[in-house]
Amino acid sequence: MQPHSCFHTVVELVLASASPRRQRFLHELGLDFTVQPADVDESLTPGELPAVFVRRLAEDKARAVAGMRLAAWVLAADTIVEVEGEILGKPVDGADAVRLLQKLRNRWHAVWTGFCLMRGQAVVTGVVRSEVRFGDFSDAVCAAYVATGEPLDKAGAYGIQGKGAFLIREIKGSYSNVVGLPLHEVVDALLAQRIIEPR
Repeated sequence: MQPHSCFHTVVELVLASASPRRQRFLHELGLDFTVQPADVDESLTPGELPAVFVRRLAEDKARAVAGMRLAAWVLAADTIVEVEGEILGKPVDGADAVRLLQKLRNRWHAVWTGFCLMRGQAVVTGVVRSEVRFGDFSDAVCAAYVATGEPLDKAGAYGIQGKGAFLIREIKGSYSNVVGLPLHEVVDALLAQRIIEPR
């Protein structure tokens, strides 16, 4: 517990994600939670729209953990990058990261995050969309960024909160959503379900 945090956790909360970025957001708010990553199939169903896809994956992740933690509320999320209808997940290797970054440079793309809160039969879901515009950069700059290793575990192959911030020219919508958890909407849901309270 942090001495000057905004909130405190009222009931048991489990984060179904190994993402250090999501964990950091919750820690900074002062929340007490445990981490139990979910292992689910993250394959895209043919023709599945981005909003449907991220909501479904967030629910699948929450359900996988909620079945083992019956007394707790489980928070799960999934984030993807979409450009011109194509969904970009995490790169499979460095060469794939370069390909994704080259596809995104000097254009707009959308970042979608679905989140789910679940305990027993109670389910709360939401989907948030932000728009991000990359600047132009050379292949050499792209390769140098990929060589840092930062892009390899991130949807779209970049981290807006890290070294990849230099790629961004403009953003419309929620910054925290682009990082991987739309905090405004998630905190609203946590408060509405009386999972957290203001300190």
